[in-house]
Amino acid sequence: QVQLVESGGGLVQAGGSLRLSCEASGGSFSTYTLGWFRQAPGKEREFVAAITRSAGSTYYSDSVRGRFTISRDNAKNTVYLQMNSLNPEDTAVYFCAADPSGLYYFTPRRRTAAGYEYWGQGTQVTVSS
Repeated sequence: QVQLVESGGGLVQAGGSLRLSCEASGGSFSTYTLGWFRQAPGKEREFVAAITRSAGSTYYSDSVRGRFTISRDNAKNTVYLQMNSLNPEDTAVYFCAADPSGLYYFTPRRRTAAGYEYWGQGTQVTVSS
């Protein structure tokens, strides 16, 4: 059983930065496609970023591209989300997710929650104006 635990959320002023971490236990972390999603109150969970198993490719939503960076450290079984130039619209609970299928290539399905099997419990990010 794979478990994912996020950390690093908190309260930050607009224009500030946060780095989220998600540590995995169990399974074969290095073979996973990993993603970050977020969910604001009253809204659906939305894709933020993803990284392939080889870390050769990263993908972002239009709303965060250029401000957020996803990375992974397979030796630490951890995926990160560096968030810069935060604005109040980034306020949400952030979830990490893992797809254990072992694919090397990225598919459109992995821009959706249905593309991931394992999920963390989420960490709150609040950006004040």
